Amino acid sequence: MKKTWWITLGVIVLLLGVFVWYKYFFVFGEGVKSGYLNYAIKKGYVFKTYEGKLIQEGFGRGKTGSITSYEFEFSVNDPEVFKQLETNSGKSFDLHYKEYKGALPWRGNTRYVVDKVVNMK
Repeated sequence: MKKTWWITLGVIVLLLGVFVWYKYFFVFGEGVKSGYLNYAIKKGYVFKTYEGKLIQEGFGRGKTGSITSYEFEFSVNDPEVFKQLETNSGKSFDLHYKEYKGALPWRGNTRYVVDKVVNMK
């Protein structure tokens, strides 16, 4: 009976570990977003994280031919990347990001984490 209990407990711990890895550490997607940097801030109560917002222009729903904007909210891990964003607010950026399935408090408030600046205009 004890052996069955330990095997069951081991399987549960293993499944829980796989779930946590998939939800918070597995890179679900990678890509580049382009747009104008609206803001870059450092905020948080316990974990001070770097956050930002990119405004993307394009054609969207609404009136035919009208230009609408899309917002891309992201977090930044690297202080050097944040410094570059902070000092160039309002400029056009191409940002490389990684998408996760969940956000961690010390990694940022969003599922999107920018890891480098590809281009700045």
